[in-house]
Amino acid sequence: MAVAAPYNEKTDEQKAICEMVHQFADEQIIPNAEDSFPEPIVAQMRELGLFGVTIPEEYGGMGLDLTTYAMIVEELSRGWISISGIVNTHFIGSYLLMKFGTEEQKQRYLPQMATGELRAAFSLSEPECGSDVQAIKATAKKLDDGDYEINGQKMWVTNGLLSGLVFTLVKTDPSAEPKYKGMTCFIAEKEPGVSENTGKYAGFNVPPKLKKMGYKGVESTELVFDGYRCPAENILGGEEAGLGQGFVQMMDALEVGRVNVAARGVGIAQRALELALRYSQERKTFGKQIAQHQAIQFKLADMATQLDAARLMTMRAARLKDAGERSELEAGMAKLFASETGRFCVEESFRIHGGYGYSKEYEIERLYRDAPLLLIGEGTSEIQRMVIGRTLLKRHKI
Repeated sequence: MAVAAPYNEKTDEQKAICEMVHQFADEQIIPNAEDSFPEPIVAQMRELGLFGVTIPEEYGGMGLDLTTYAMIVEELSRGWISISGIVNTHFIGSYLLMKFGTEEQKQRYLPQMATGELRAAFSLSEPECGSDVQAIKATAKKLDDGDYEINGQKMWVTNGLLSGLVFTLVKTDPSAEPKYKGMTCFIAEKEPGVSENTGKYAGFNVPPKLKKMGYKGVESTELVFDGYRCPAENILGGEEAGLGQGFVQMMDALEVGRVNVAARGVGIAQRALELALRYSQERKTFGKQIAQHQAIQFKLADMATQLDAARLMTMRAARLKDAGERSELEAGMAKLFASETGRFCVEESFRIHGGYGYSKEYEIERLYRDAPLLLIGEGTSEIQRMVIGRTLLKRHKI
């Protein structure tokens, strides 16, 4: 009779890293989660090497895979999704560089990105278009001296002010058919923290950060390009290989970005369940803990079951990508289910807390404001269903 090997969800290395980040979240993130940018926490994240998790060791990073990164994001999001947001756009920027960048671009940016000294953002959405990426209006026109002049507006850029690099998708050939073939990704450099850039970054401006319901620990901004000059060497992948490839590059990055958002949904759902389990055993009604009431136990059971399913789906999507397989279907499913699970678990935990859930003295109030972001970021739930449906039909065409 065959002897089954012990079941392990994580390798020893993954366990050690997750335990470290879990402790960091408990001791440093959760007690200090407020509605402002957490500079001291970010400084500690730099010391822990969390900005270079997936960057290869040759460029100063840890060289870890997407699966391990997703586990780290879950732990950070369990603490505060604003923290995972600071890392997320940076991660997508480094992914774009690692997969599509020239060696010169990698050498120039990745070592500073690995330490967190240089932080990245990426920009697709505009004031008049979000999920309909092919409708973007921002343009880049080649000048006589070989540089490109970028004009247009971008919207909802996480890390838009404090980043030093913004991977920006613009139109370089407005007449291209299909439209996506006329789009190019530029590595737009700017001065971190500066609203009106001057000198070589003139024409790249960042209006005051957008006021939001939640997700307030990281800035979301508009970007305004007004005659901003960008050298051809800053086209992602170089001018020869990268011109007209921006849409394909960004869609590839969104695939891993959706795994990231799924992990964030798992993290916030995990924290909501923990808070519900604790409160339901502390609060008493009718002479007993509310956890002893069947209605509350049903809520806890549904929360835990959906959370477990969301985590498994997220890990599957990450492992497929690590194995070099297409995972647009699985990543879309994971993002859809995990983000909805995050919302569901937070709302159920909020209900379990009763009136106290409405008080800012209780952590669940912040989670209740933060969770809706996951239903929108990296494509709404409705867009995910469209992606899933189209991919299913493509895979099972008769």
